[in-house]
Amino acid sequence: MSTMQPIEEGVLHASIEDVDRFCRAVFLAAGADQATAEAATRAMMHGSRFGVDSHGVRLLDHYIAAMTGGRVNAAPKLRFTQTAGALGTLDADHGHGALAAYEAMEKAIELAGQFGIGAVSIRNSSHFGPAGAYALHAATKGYIGAAFCNSDSFVRLHDGAMRFHGTNPIAFAVPISGQNPWFLDMATSAIPYNRVKLYRSLGRKLPEGVASDAEGLDTRDPSLVEMLAPVGGEFGFKGAGLAGLVEILSAVLSGMRLSFDLLPMNGPDFSTPRALGAFVLALKPGAFVSEDVFQTGMQRYVEVLRSSPAREGLKVMAPGDREWLIAEERKTRGVPLDPETQQAFKKLAERYGPERPAAAP
Repeated sequence: MSTMQPIEEGVLHASIEDVDRFCRAVFLAAGADQATAEAATRAMMHGSRFGVDSHGVRLLDHYIAAMTGGRVNAAPKLRFTQTAGALGTLDADHGHGALAAYEAMEKAIELAGQFGIGAVSIRNSSHFGPAGAYALHAATKGYIGAAFCNSDSFVRLHDGAMRFHGTNPIAFAVPISGQNPWFLDMATSAIPYNRVKLYRSLGRKLPEGVASDAEGLDTRDPSLVEMLAPVGGEFGFKGAGLAGLVEILSAVLSGMRLSFDLLPMNGPDFSTPRALGAFVLALKPGAFVSEDVFQTGMQRYVEVLRSSPAREGLKVMAPGDREWLIAEERKTRGVPLDPETQQAFKKLAERYGPERPAAAP
């Protein structure tokens, strides 16, 4: 099969509003409370709007299976405890990870408003989707935001031949007056595992050096993938080290399970809570320098970055520039639904009643 096969083959583009409506309706029909339906849909739509399709609405079917199976509490009672000054913990009561992460970031922002910094450790949570959704939430309110979460083992160590870390994402967002935030959202694996599932659905080969088979050898066939490579290629020890940093902040600091002790995201057990940890941080720029000084520095930074010389035929972009361009395009074109997601939506519509999203005009 050609490696140049278009990623758009078999993809249906549906309006953002229609997909949002469908997801919320399915969550509610499946027994989720209003707060869970709102947070989970909002996080997934973030992924689909910004081009992080592996963590977008293709997760709906998985989340419904986790809730109806008993793994995820559909109506949790979140409990926040301010442990010391600018620090706190949030017990998610095994609810949806997006609900916990948005609530934890709200608490971190409140603490940062008082102390200049706010940090919240999350415990007894579940898969929270795109980490960038929570960092960006802080940035839209004028705060620097960061979010981290570990996940079940699927990434080998540098030179390793077994699953060790999860994809363990790092997200960081910084407000810039009059512009979209500077916005980094990255897995510490070469790619997220949901990207493997997406490429499998599309019948597309993986790039070189991002995934391995059962022996730890590189493979481009998504059907043979047994583990992912850490980010960094030949210098993958850097990606493995960053994954360890996320592991410590998310699992060790919260007293939750390490990646290699977590139940697998994809089952077969969908009845036992996974007890994930996560960590969010908010910083108030004006607590360090004046807001004017901060904004002048950020604007100068991205101005010079974007205008710096590029290699022939290429363009230098700041973190987030690509995502903002995709989000603007998808306002009119709609969000893409790959063939596997279309089939899942069909089954969910038949089971729960909401009308499936139609193709965008």
